[in-house]
Amino acid sequence: MYNISQFSPSNSQADELQAIIYPDDASASWGEQMESICQQKEQILGCGATPVFERYFISDAANQMPSLREHIKADKCAVSVVQQPPLCGAKVALWLYAINDVEVRELHEGFYEVMHGAYKHYWAASSIMRFSDSEEQTIKLLNDYADNLQMLGMSLADNCVRTWFFVHDIDSNYAGMVKGRNMVFDSHNLTRQTHYIASTGIGGRGENADTKVLMDAYAVDGLKQGQMKYLYAKTNLNRTSDYGVAFERGTYVDYGDRRHVFISGTASIDNNGNVLYINNIRRQTQRMWDNVEALLAEAEATWSNVQTIIVYLRDIADYAVVKHLFDEHMSGIPYIIVQAPVCRPAWLIEMECIAVVARNTAFETF
Repeated sequence: MYNISQFSPSNSQADELQAIIYPDDASASWGEQMESICQQKEQILGCGATPVFERYFISDAANQMPSLREHIKADKCAVSVVQQPPLCGAKVALWLYAINDVEVRELHEGFYEVMHGAYKHYWAASSIMRFSDSEEQTIKLLNDYADNLQMLGMSLADNCVRTWFFVHDIDSNYAGMVKGRNMVFDSHNLTRQTHYIASTGIGGRGENADTKVLMDAYAVDGLKQGQMKYLYAKTNLNRTSDYGVAFERGTYVDYGDRRHVFISGTASIDNNGNVLYINNIRRQTQRMWDNVEALLAEAEATWSNVQTIIVYLRDIADYAVVKHLFDEHMSGIPYIIVQAPVCRPAWLIEMECIAVVARNTAFETF
């Protein structure tokens, strides 16, 4: 069982597809559910698309990871794995991103280069560091990532488009992650006066409990000045630096034939940084949508351009209500709802999304 979106520009061979894949039977065993996911993935890729990024959402990382490694060891792209239980009742679900007419190669474990045309795209997945606390782990993760980019002639500030931080026990470890990220960003001239990076910092864990922070990241080489821009939606949202964190609400990258729009984790907040509609999941969901819609509009995008959505819930008791709202208002867009606490306990729900808009600009095509 899967939901799929596709972007097919008329003047490029680089068609894109994104899919959210669920097992056919959520009551089946772990092994049977994984087999179902893998079979459906192969069916989707029968069109000739090449996977460039995968994320598995699993329900019990400590028990499921050894088996999962066997299933994914032949995958030839960056593979992210995070314990964020799919709230449909399944033990596993998959977000698949694939593109036609690209070449993918592994540079080192978890770090892949995707080549097409004038650009090279770099995906890093499930990066971890086993240091004492979330602050030190984040500092080491980001510094190592920045070093990898530098060896390829890139920089964190100029080439990194998107990051994801999955924080184990977010209520205890989020502050350390934020402090570590702020320190590294400041040393790389990523400030309020320059810019930050689109990001999601959300609850999630890996196989080992001592891993406080996992990181995924995406960067692009070959961009010219003016190709990457940042989204603010100031009528709806404030700058994240107003409350001590360092990420952009959204980022878009223009190519000759399309615009990629990356919306960071977005919740029910106003332009003064206040959480709105405490303990009201319906109103928080609507305000979240309003904020995302304002960010999309700033990038000249609408919901019709959205290719995939990830929804994070703190309380599984809200699942039925949220699923009904998304089925009613977001039909046709592949989405997944997972259990993952947001950084502020008062936020019951958060979402992120990716949109692709057809464009015709002077930049090199994607």
